[in-house]
Amino acid sequence: MVPRRNLGRLKSHRGKRKGLVSTSGNKREPAPRPHRQRQQSAELVIITGMSGSGKASVLKAFEDLGYYCVDNLPVELIPRFAELAVQSAEIRRTALVVDVREGSQLEQLPGILKSVRRMIPTKVVYLEASDAILVRRFSETRRPHPLGTDAPVKSALRAERRHLGDIRSLADFVIDTSKFNVHELRAHITERFREKSSEKGILVSSVSFGFRHGVPEDADLVFDVRFLPNPHFVPEFRPLTGRHPRVAKYIRSFPQSKEFIQRISELLVYLLPHYINEGKSYLTIGFGCTGGQHRSVMIAEEVGKHLRQAGYRVKVVHRDSPN
Repeated sequence: MVPRRNLGRLKSHRGKRKGLVSTSGNKREPAPRPHRQRQQSAELVIITGMSGSGKASVLKAFEDLGYYCVDNLPVELIPRFAELAVQSAEIRRTALVVDVREGSQLEQLPGILKSVRRMIPTKVVYLEASDAILVRRFSETRRPHPLGTDAPVKSALRAERRHLGDIRSLADFVIDTSKFNVHELRAHITERFREKSSEKGILVSSVSFGFRHGVPEDADLVFDVRFLPNPHFVPEFRPLTGRHPRVAKYIRSFPQSKEFIQRISELLVYLLPHYINEGKSYLTIGFGCTGGQHRSVMIAEEVGKHLRQAGYRVKVVHRDSPN
């Protein structure tokens, strides 16, 4: 948990009589104040979402990026916090966490957001995860849910989702942290919010799988590659995987394999900017064959290479491959 910082450090410069310049004669006029420029360059990120979804880790990532961070700031203080951030000559980028610990005061947040966004450019990052993942995280940490211990964690999570529904609809970024470990989540936030970052900030997961083991539940797009010749029926290739050079060369030797890789890669390069424009921060693409050992593995690797060459961050995962 990132400790709450003293708001007194955000010093207001209003009323200071600095920068008086002499023009003609003895007349002295105040130098123009850079308030408008400060307001344009300032930034506020509000982190909210489900308990156990990784808000503390995300706040730490923002702190590492140089943001002035505050955890669990009372909702009624957000406008004052934003005002001080705009006026401060030292603090430019700020991030704060607001969540269900605020209780009934959280209902004021949508209205407060409207007024704050008129003062300072503001983004809302909403973190969530599946109930199964959140229950597991609470079990591993042995921490009680903020809504209390009178009800099971699952019931508390359902109540929390209902309580946060209106706030989620206002979010600029909704991130499902079920797919990330702590390091991947922090890397994802760093890539998206670091200054001068590429607009190709989406994280693409290229996943191979076998249909006999089921389609990945988190797949956004699924492509069936069982139409390609199967190396399983070549005895020398049977114990190997699609990552082996000889197996990859065998699959690549068929014209339909080359054409499929080229066409799918071009399709994804076309689609990804549109997903980014819609605020999507990650995309999971599944490539399935029968067992998930040969064809899907090779295709996932090859498409991943093409997307990296196009400037995207790609994580290749072989769910069902034996090694």
